[in-house]
Amino acid sequence: MRAVFLDTDTLGPGDLDLSSLTALLPELECFPATRADQVADRIADAEVILVNKIGLTGEHLAAASKLKLICLAATGTDNVDLAAAAAADIVVSNIRNYCTPSVVQHVFALILTLTQRLDGVRRAVRDGAWAASEHFCLLDYPIRELHGKTIGIIGFGALGAAVGTAAEGFGMRVLAAQRPYDADDDTVTEAVGPPPRAGLGALFARADIISLHCPLTPATTNLIDTNALTAMRDDALLINTARGGLIDSTALVAALQARQIAGAGIDVLRQEPPVDPEPLLNARLENLIVTPHIAWGAREARQRAVEQMAENIAGFLQGRPRNNVASG
Repeated sequence: MRAVFLDTDTLGPGDLDLSSLTALLPELECFPATRADQVADRIADAEVILVNKIGLTGEHLAAASKLKLICLAATGTDNVDLAAAAAADIVVSNIRNYCTPSVVQHVFALILTLTQRLDGVRRAVRDGAWAASEHFCLLDYPIRELHGKTIGIIGFGALGAAVGTAAEGFGMRVLAAQRPYDADDDTVTEAVGPPPRAGLGALFARADIISLHCPLTPATTNLIDTNALTAMRDDALLINTARGGLIDSTALVAALQARQIAGAGIDVLRQEPPVDPEPLLNARLENLIVTPHIAWGAREARQRAVEQMAENIAGFLQGRPRNNVASG
C-alpha cells in the first residue's frame, strides 16, 4: 500500500520515533516538506496520505484516484476539502486530545511570565539593577498572586477543562463561557457547573485572566475585538493558544498600548508563518508575549500524535476507521 507523509518536519526536528507508522505502512515515503505545486505529483498513486498542514483541495482529491485514507497529524481539518473527501468515500481521520498537558503547561508559562514580570526582572538582573540595589530584593516589577483570582475560559472542551483544573490548583475561581457566545449576555449560571457558566458579558467583566480554547469558525472570528477588549478589566490578561483569527490583532495592540488591559500572551497568529505584516510582531510592548505556535509542541505530545496516527491507520486497515471527520 503506497503511503506518503507530506510534511514530517512539522512534527519536529527528527526527534520522534516513527516506527509505529512504518510498521503499518512499510512503503511509507516521508517528505520533510511539500510545496503546493508538488502535492499532485506526490499523492498521485497514494492510497494513504499522512499530512499535518499541507492543503488538500477537491482538485487534488479528484486526481488521486487510489486514495482511501487521509490521516491528519492534527486536530484541525481546515486544510482538507472534507466535502470532496466524503463524496469520494475517502476517510479523513484526525487526532484528538494528544497535546493537552503541553498546552496547559504553556498557558501557565505565559500567565506566570506576565504575572511574575519575569521578562522585566531578568532584564533588570542582567543589566545590574539588583547588584546596584540598596536592598536584598528588587521589587521594581510588581507581581500578583493567582490565588483568589478568576480565570474565564472560552471553549470548555478537553483543553479548556484541563486549564480550569490547573487553575484550581493555583486557588483560582473558574468561569466557563456559555454558548452561544454573546457579548451582551451578563448572566452567570451556577447550576450548570462546575464550573459556573457565564455569558461573555459577565465573563469579560469578572475575569482577571481570559484564556481562549474555542475553534475558529465564522461565529468566533474576531471574537476578541475592540468592543470585547473595552469590556474587559484594565488589569486583565488575555491568553490565546487556540487560533490567531479569534483576536483582532490591531485592536489588541491598541488596547495594550493604552493599558486598556494589563497584558497578553499569544501563541498563534492569523497567518503562520507570519510572512505578511502582523501588528502583534511589530509591536514592541513589555506587556505582550508572542511565542511561535509551540504550546502543543512538547516532545511527549508530538510522540503521542504519531502514536494516535498509527492507531487511526490500524483501525482503517482493520475496517474500523477511527476519528473519521469526513463521514458525510
